[in-house]
Amino acid sequence: MEYVQLGQAGVKVSRLALGLGLRGQSNPAEAQRMIERAINLGVNFIDCANVYGPMDDRANIGQSEEILAQVLKQHRDDLVISSKVASQIGTKPNDRGLSRYHILREVERSLDRLRTDHIDIYLIHAPDQRVPLEETMRTLDDLVCSGKVRYIGCCNFAAWRVCEALWTSDKANGTPFICVQNPYSLLGRWLELEMFPLVRNQGLGIMAYSPLAVGLLSGWYHPERPAPEGSLWARHSAWDFQQLMQGTPGEVIRVLLTVADAVGKSPAQVAMAWVLSHPEITCAIMGGDTIAHLDENVGAVGWILDPEHKQQLDDVSAPMRNNLSAPIGPIDIG
Repeated sequence: MEYVQLGQAGVKVSRLALGLGLRGQSNPAEAQRMIERAINLGVNFIDCANVYGPMDDRANIGQSEEILAQVLKQHRDDLVISSKVASQIGTKPNDRGLSRYHILREVERSLDRLRTDHIDIYLIHAPDQRVPLEETMRTLDDLVCSGKVRYIGCCNFAAWRVCEALWTSDKANGTPFICVQNPYSLLGRWLELEMFPLVRNQGLGIMAYSPLAVGLLSGWYHPERPAPEGSLWARHSAWDFQQLMQGTPGEVIRVLLTVADAVGKSPAQVAMAWVLSHPEITCAIMGGDTIAHLDENVGAVGWILDPEHKQQLDDVSAPMRNNLSAPIGPIDIG
């Protein structure tokens, strides 16, 4: 495993982080074994959220933090853990958002579920236009000053929003973001337009989620075949999937399969290695739900795509750089 600094912060994290969305996992014991396996493979960065729970079921909100707590008993001092706040966690008026009220309440709940006295990286899960940004940033700064949070960052922010938050922190002499977490893959390259220049200029790290484009780049899907039965994309209509495969995504998958065969790696490993080949990307978040997925994804590190194969992937996915429509698949805000 390789380790790098998270932006300009001194903390070092593994190039692959383990995401605990657990959308395809219903067994807490198996999820715990997966976390332990990741640690044994050198992963020291675990990405969680107050809204995460097995099978993405609202009834299971918060359970991912509880599962992680079982592992932290033995490994707390060796792991960098993140959690998030903003997403809807209930039906009451203050059960979402970035108000001081909600943030302070939810950080205490997360700390209680995690059974720890601090969260290493506390992330805003999504923007909240209803709350003054200064209120949010001052609250996060208070959490850092209190020792309950070590660093802060944001998810699913446009570059201009990140810049606004940095300016707000600077004006108040407060704690700035050290990283952003956004989707980035061969099928979603819009971060290159404005976010990449911003993070280079400001020294931020990028945690890239959905590096396999909600599984489309995993090797399970082929442009000439229907979506495998029981897969996420099989839930869409056959016509919708066919239309998707006839466009740029289908062409990207064809080239990805060809490159994977040429280099002797799985399509998932190649797709994630391509993401990690960009110096702006600190880490890619693995979203698999089983030990088998994890073992395969870890094969994305320890080697480098040669220039010829990287260029092939760059060229075929170029239209996805200028496509400013919504990311393929749901944005990860719970």
